[in-house]
Amino acid sequence: MTALEGLVYGFSVALSPANLLACVAGVLIGTVVGVLPGIGPIGAMALLLPSTFALSPTAALIMFAGIYYGAMYGGSTTSILVNVPGEAASVITCLDGYQMARRGRAGAALAVSAVGSFVAGTLGVLGLVIVGGWLAETALRFGPPEYFALTVMGLAVLSRLSGGSLARSALMLGLGLALGTVGMEPMSGVSRFTFGSVQLAQGIELVPVAMGLFGIAEILTLAETRRALPRAHSVRLRELLPTREEWHRALPAMLRGSGLGFLVGLVPGPAAVLSTFLSYAVERRLSRRPETFGQGAVEGVAGPEAANNGATAGALVPLLVLGVPFAPATALLLAALVIHGIQPGPLLIAQHPELFFGVAASMYVGNAILLVLNLPLIGIFVSLLRLPQHVLISLIVLLSLAGTYSVNNSLLDVWVLVLMGILGWALRKLGFEPALIVLALVLGPMMEKTLRQTLFMARGDLGAVLARPLTLGLLLVGLLVVVAPSGVRAVRWLSAARAPVREP
Repeated sequence: MTALEGLVYGFSVALSPANLLACVAGVLIGTVVGVLPGIGPIGAMALLLPSTFALSPTAALIMFAGIYYGAMYGGSTTSILVNVPGEAASVITCLDGYQMARRGRAGAALAVSAVGSFVAGTLGVLGLVIVGGWLAETALRFGPPEYFALTVMGLAVLSRLSGGSLARSALMLGLGLALGTVGMEPMSGVSRFTFGSVQLAQGIELVPVAMGLFGIAEILTLAETRRALPRAHSVRLRELLPTREEWHRALPAMLRGSGLGFLVGLVPGPAAVLSTFLSYAVERRLSRRPETFGQGAVEGVAGPEAANNGATAGALVPLLVLGVPFAPATALLLAALVIHGIQPGPLLIAQHPELFFGVAASMYVGNAILLVLNLPLIGIFVSLLRLPQHVLISLIVLLSLAGTYSVNNSLLDVWVLVLMGILGWALRKLGFEPALIVLALVLGPMMEKTLRQTLFMARGDLGAVLARPLTLGLLLVGLLVVVAPSGVRAVRWLSAARAPVREP
């Protein structure tokens, strides 16, 4: 099946009534959580994980993907109108989007943001199908050593991209890996760290951990901060059309942001956030009027908003084709698949073409729905900011408790949810990145299993493993990412020490 034939088949899957309804629900939920500051797509997906039991695997992934890229739309709305980023990937939009709103161009900024996201989503679908098909054929030659090296490289890269120190990141990764070892060892059947508990023998579930670290922790953070949001700028429907000059400046930025965002999405790390900062830096460097950035430059809205949506499409490539999540949001997408007994990887396209191509086509459908609905309904979405905080918090806590218990009908999961919520809140207060715990919890069992298989294949000879070029290359990339910053600092220190001291 060629990429074009697969995409046509994907549209037939995505436009079926059940999947179309899942797409509409996903993008609307994503928009709402993007508008409401503090919740974010990760928290929303964590809270809704139990609901996927009632859906087919394709519908569940379509809905979760819609939440993922729909939150990018919603986050830009509050960034432009209220100067409050509803989602981390919309932080950079505040710089120029809110300044455009202050100058009476809020409608143009919202229109450019929506069209840029649509353009990025369209190009991202093509990239997902084309790059995904090529990468799947390449990944069929992967063995356990390559997958082990890939997981090690992913954790190493993520440890440097989290924004904190290496020691803090290593501590979070170690905690996630430790949680992944609780329960019955998959190859020998030996129980580990169960302390005699039959329930712990099943292991620590991802659902209560993710819902606690993101959902409950965010609620605790919201409960202790009682900030009043600034008054939103009003927007009339006739003000949504940008001028010809604004289109002329925005369209090239959209295309550059789409391509840059998709490429960043292929790399481990918080792709949606990183892509916006990179796109903003690129647009400022290429602009003939860099001094206008920060004062209402339309390129500063178009490029980053296209980049964060392109990054969501790029982040799906390693998840679906390699079975390795490179970002916290895609880890929850993986959890939704695993709940249904589907393991993503190189054989996914051949074994479940309806899922791969259906999700790809649904991204185009979802972006079209967002483009049609978001602009006329901006006033309704902004009015959500007036929702009483205590009502929102109570509702989310109730859904979290009920959803967690419904997964396994286990009170242990509820206690894990509560403990992880308190832990996630404390980690945020201390400046740690809890997302690394979820990623390590997802990648840890895979890394352990492939390491055991690798050692069995090589009869304990690690030299034979390192003789495989791709395995060695991936491990060297991970090592380089970890040691490179220290090496750069050492070189700078030596250069400064050798520099001649000028006498006064």
